[in-house]
Amino acid sequence: MAAQPYDPVFEEGDLQRLVDALFKDAKRVDKRDVLSLADAFDMGALAREITESLPAGTYTRTQLTTQLNSTITAHGWTLKLGLLE
Repeated sequence: MAAQPYDPVFEEGDLQRLVDALFKDAKRVDKRDVLSLADAFDMGALAREITESLPAGTYTRTQLTTQLNSTITAHGWTLKLGLLE
């Protein structure tokens, strides 16, 4: 399997900032909320791939971070991205 190409648009902390912004005033969000805000933040390809992998549904902050962390871990991206809180 080829290594992931460098994503110059991706910035460390993008996904954490996304989660923080989503739950600033909300208790639950759905996948459309996540994808819309990811578009507004103009996130890089790797962050988009992670957010697009979310199953349809609504999420609490804990559920969303668990789901995103699962994707990050499953792809071996924890060293590059870290885990979300």
